Amino acid sequence: MDAEMHRRCANTIKGLAMDAVQAANSGHPGMPMGMADAAIVLWTQFLRFDPEAPDWPDRDRFVLSAGHGSMLLYALLHLAGYDLSLDDIKAFRQWGSRTPGHPEVGETPGVETTTGPLGQGFANAVGMAIAERTLRDTFGAELCDHRIFGICSDGDLMEGISSEAASLAGHLGLGRIVMLYDDNKISIDGSTELTFTEDVPGRMRAMGWHVLQVDGHDPAQIAQAIEAAIAHAEQPSLVCCKTVIGQGSPSFEGTSKTHGAPLGHDEVRATKTRLGMDPDATFAVPADVSTAFRSAAAAELRESWEARVADHPRGSEFRAWLEPDWSALADRVEWPSFEAGTSLATRKASAACLKAITAAVPFLIGGSADLAGSNGTAIGAQALSSAGFAGANTVHFGVREHAMGAICNGMALHGGVRPYNATFLAFHDYQRPAVRLSGLMHQPVLYIYTHDSVFLGEDGPTHQPIATLLALRALPGVEVWRPADATETAVAWRESLLRVQGPSALILTRQGLPVLDREALAPSSAVRRGGYVLSEAPTTEDGSADEPQVVLIGTGSEVATCMAAQQLLADSGVAARVVSMPCRERFAREDAVYRDAVCPPGVPRVSVEAAVTLGWHRWIGDGGVALGIDHYGVSAPAKVIAERLGFTPERVADAVRSLLS
Repeated sequence: MDAEMHRRCANTIKGLAMDAVQAANSGHPGMPMGMADAAIVLWTQFLRFDPEAPDWPDRDRFVLSAGHGSMLLYALLHLAGYDLSLDDIKAFRQWGSRTPGHPEVGETPGVETTTGPLGQGFANAVGMAIAERTLRDTFGAELCDHRIFGICSDGDLMEGISSEAASLAGHLGLGRIVMLYDDNKISIDGSTELTFTEDVPGRMRAMGWHVLQVDGHDPAQIAQAIEAAIAHAEQPSLVCCKTVIGQGSPSFEGTSKTHGAPLGHDEVRATKTRLGMDPDATFAVPADVSTAFRSAAAAELRESWEARVADHPRGSEFRAWLEPDWSALADRVEWPSFEAGTSLATRKASAACLKAITAAVPFLIGGSADLAGSNGTAIGAQALSSAGFAGANTVHFGVREHAMGAICNGMALHGGVRPYNATFLAFHDYQRPAVRLSGLMHQPVLYIYTHDSVFLGEDGPTHQPIATLLALRALPGVEVWRPADATETAVAWRESLLRVQGPSALILTRQGLPVLDREALAPSSAVRRGGYVLSEAPTTEDGSADEPQVVLIGTGSEVATCMAAQQLLADSGVAARVVSMPCRERFAREDAVYRDAVCPPGVPRVSVEAAVTLGWHRWIGDGGVALGIDHYGVSAPAKVIAERLGFTPERVADAVRSLLS
């Protein structure tokens, strides 16, 4: 592309960004205007894509971590020939449009991940690189050979998650990452001199990155830097592009005024005039500009790849990784069985399940935030290392909970692997933003949370999650499983594997729980409905089930407490039904007939859960009683905590008697 055509392409992108933001009366024009030059070089000279097959598995990935600059991406997608019309761009940020304020995967063809919360996309890119290398090391470059390119901002690199992710990427030598850094020295509040004066190149080099610095408005320098980054295959690369935010605006370029607001009609006209554009034309896309972009599409590369996969001796196996039959895979797992009456922590039951799943599903890949032994993820699998990923199933994430979640999102978005990660439930708070995005993006990430309540004991309130269950359940799209015993844990694992349109969280105990007798109680098949009658009210003298006078609803470790309370109540002539509710989201999706059969209308209900009581009203009704803990815990042995806080069969029975009286 010659200099004149490059200038025309840059002006077109700037014009689309200014016009769309102005029409919406909201948005961020400055970043697209400042990074247009670098983006054009990347998309027309290096990025391998095919608009006719946006999900081609061996395409290069492009991650706009600086998601506030969404109009840059929308302009690129439109010019490159993706199914994104000029009318879509004119509807920027409007109800029902395909051009939301920040890029959303699944809403717009060509968008690889949902970005906007800064740093998330950067970490997603690391996850994509892990998935790419896993597939490449396993099947060879003939089947998997692409790169992960991205654009990040000062704000991305300020966020701690980017440091977590960059550190792991450098450690693993993820040389397929090439990140362009929009080094414009401007944030919303003004110059980054206010808060961000560190040596970014030095920091990234210290974390194992290959760093290059260029004039972000010089196409030749940008191209040379990207070439050098691609050639430097041992390390991830950061190309620091020194840019001017809002470049071209006579009054506002280089200032925070272009960051998050329209330029104004007069300034848009003045900018177009300065750039040599028609100030009266809006949403103008010259035909030769579209031609220049669309000629960069790589349909022939995609077709060649498809032929190689079809002819390759491992092509079918490779396709099975990309498009797994989860039902068949779940049936292939040799699920562990557990002896009724024994005691086993659900984290240990989970470890047995995870080991069995990994043996049947080689592309289930994940690990723990430096808690593998405690979380039950130390299953003897080979770990990813800079030397190679083939045959490896374990990622040592280190103490990086936030990046761990976002990296797993990137792995899931990439495809070909199924990610899981683990930490203590209390530390969900550190990774909550990534879990929220898992739900928003409908990504099937598996979250393992152990040490699930005050009953972890002596570590005290810093490690005892009180409100975390409520926080997880508040996230739309997340299924939260808190199994009552080892058998429920196995069912929760199977159901989570089968769920491919959203994340699942398994909430597991540190302490041992009795394995329930499925011969005497409800069968394990009932668990998948999320809530079920575990133990009916005691039988009458003629052998029929007594009508329950109260329904005890428990989750996790408190189900055993409800079972013991049921017997105490029976001894005093009170018929209690015990309902186990391991997954409220599943139970909520059952029809009203089933829910009413489990929790009959008009029958008083008592919930028992070692967590905050907020949120239980829906299930116990106005007249019900929620037994929980609405304050922080204390450092003491678990048995003492249970007695002092009242999580005992006696207290539950007393609460029922008080309710009925």
